[in-house]
Amino acid sequence: MGLTVGLPGGKRGSLARAWVAAVAGAGLALSAACGGGGGSGSRSDHLSVGVLLPGGGASRFGQFDRPLIEQRLKQLCPHCPAPIIAATPDADVQQQQLNALITRGVDVLILSAIDPESLRSSVEAAHRAGIPVVAYDRLAQGPVSGYVTFDGATVGRLQGEALLKAMGPKAHGGQIVMMNGAANDPNTGWFKRGALSVLDGKVRIGKSYDTAGWRPENAYTNMAGAIAALGAGRIDGVLAANDSLAGAVISAFDASAVRPVPPVTGQDADLVAVQRIVAGRQYMTVYKSYRAEADAAAEMAVALGRGEPARSVATGTVDSVTTKKIPSVLLPSYSVTVGTIKDTLVKDGIYTIDQICTPKLRSACSKAGLT
Repeated sequence: MGLTVGLPGGKRGSLARAWVAAVAGAGLALSAACGGGGGSGSRSDHLSVGVLLPGGGASRFGQFDRPLIEQRLKQLCPHCPAPIIAATPDADVQQQQLNALITRGVDVLILSAIDPESLRSSVEAAHRAGIPVVAYDRLAQGPVSGYVTFDGATVGRLQGEALLKAMGPKAHGGQIVMMNGAANDPNTGWFKRGALSVLDGKVRIGKSYDTAGWRPENAYTNMAGAIAALGAGRIDGVLAANDSLAGAVISAFDASAVRPVPPVTGQDADLVAVQRIVAGRQYMTVYKSYRAEADAAAEMAVALGRGEPARSVATGTVDSVTTKKIPSVLLPSYSVTVGTIKDTLVKDGIYTIDQICTPKLRSACSKAGLT
């Protein structure tokens, strides 16, 4: 993946919950009130935006990305109709949702693709219909007009560096397992390359898995297999690509009665993962400012919907397997360990100390300075 990047500074601040927008389910019920014009309608006060996310509810996309995107769109276009939003973990359903939005004729799309390759034909259909597509968090294939994400190489590097630090003397010659994301997600290779840039030549990679669908149950099965193949006491660390996979890895260690659990990395700063870090069961996570990502995507979508170039928001370019020099914003990420939770996640208003420090964790929180 070729990069020509100017990295902006992280936009930090407390998160706020936003107004409630039109909710679209798996079938994407589109109401006439949401308007649209396939790029031919008004570019100012009647801009219609479709947003497709790979998960809702308790996922980071449901908790953070969705309300933040809604909030920023409302700020940028206060008189525009509410965005049409759909969230699903199923790639086939997401393609149906995307096709429905194209048929409805929205002015612009924000798309976080579950399966970038399978959605290529729909992205091409949007392009033919004159509907710009902003790839969000994951780079979709096809003629996308812009891309907003975090620098994946930095994410992987932060995970690799933290794992080596946690492994101590075993960072030289020790054995690890890599629990990567889904093979069809371009971010997976990006994270992996960043991690290997610091791990290569220092540790042995006993097993490396691409976790189908980013699903924890698949990570659990993979980790159980790694423990059986390598030996319970011969795994010195696990590079887990995100917090859901990290939780599955730790569960597999528990099921095999491995004590202590070796250091495990993560990503996304999920609340349960932060609590595992406080409890000493997960070593680190990677915090990414979802507000910064949501703001940039909303700004790029509104600019494109109004006929302005994506480069008015972009800070660099990225190449996909189908499209060169996509105007892009690549945002920074931050490593979070037990000693930095207060100065990152709590300071930025992601979680309060009360949310993190359940009664069971009060002693550990006190020791970590979370008071």
